[in-house]
Amino acid sequence: MASERYAKSGVSLTAGYDSVERIKKHIERTKNKGAVDLFGSFGGVFDLTKYGYSSPVLVSGTDGVGTKLMLAFMADKHDTIGQDAVAMCVNDIIVQGADPLFFLDYIACGKNYPEKIEQIVSGVADGCEKSEAALIGGETAEMPDMYSKEDYDIAGFAVGACNKEDLIDGSQVKPGQRIIGLASSGFHSNGYSLVRSVLFKENKLDINETYGLSDTLGNLLLEPTKIYVKTVKEIKKQVKIKGMAHITGGGFHENLPRTLATYGAELDVTNVKVPEIIDFVLEKGNIDRAEAYNIFNMGIGYAIIVDEVDAAKVIEIAEANGEVAYDLGKVVEKAGVEIHGI
Repeated sequence: MASERYAKSGVSLTAGYDSVERIKKHIERTKNKGAVDLFGSFGGVFDLTKYGYSSPVLVSGTDGVGTKLMLAFMADKHDTIGQDAVAMCVNDIIVQGADPLFFLDYIACGKNYPEKIEQIVSGVADGCEKSEAALIGGETAEMPDMYSKEDYDIAGFAVGACNKEDLIDGSQVKPGQRIIGLASSGFHSNGYSLVRSVLFKENKLDINETYGLSDTLGNLLLEPTKIYVKTVKEIKKQVKIKGMAHITGGGFHENLPRTLATYGAELDVTNVKVPEIIDFVLEKGNIDRAEAYNIFNMGIGYAIIVDEVDAAKVIEIAEANGEVAYDLGKVVEKAGVEIHGI
């Protein structure tokens, strides 16, 4: 039963009910063998026994999308941003060797437009399908006065699992091992405060124009974060991975050292194809390319460290799974990240 008094304050229970009905079909397509069908319950339920782990440990991650959302508002395009929320969580937990099991989302908005909520959640479901994780719960909160009517925020929470002996913590990384990079699809979900400043504040560009690029600025900037789950799963089946890194905010210099312990990396990026939208922003903002490797992913969204003898095999598996992969360089004794070929 709808409350007229509540509606006058800016919260529509009817819209909330409509949103729930609209997203049911998207939740349904993410079901996996551990998902327990209790849609509408107060908590999401997942049956871990279905996976047959002998010594299970859970690995979890949470994140949002950041100011990339503001470009979704500008372009009025909301069907990809949900995948970003999933990707930023699941790409983190696979670094530790875990397989994603389930995901929960949280959407806060100034006004609940059921059609828009459905678009957002359809993107979440796309991300869950790509990561083989069930969308087992979430929350949509209508918060007038906290957000403007057209604004919203989205965050997510992912849980994965692996056997304790299969955890990847970087302790097996050592000098001489190779670092394999998997290509990104663009900026992913990082650096957008700078991107927006360069394109729309300094250069006052139109998000709906192409400016000689292959697509509009809006479509290129809103290209969702790649999800590397299935590729990493296939690599784990055939190769012993020593360490991994999700290349997010802070680029190479911040993220690679998180898996290198006391060691460093010597990289050559001469042959790495930088997405056109990244090059476009660097040019428009007169951003030094060396500095850019400390801000953006510069065409590499994920890194995998393996013994030298396994490097070619990793690239072969990655390419067989639709990825573009590069042998970026090697682990070295000296701490820090040294990049050649910029």
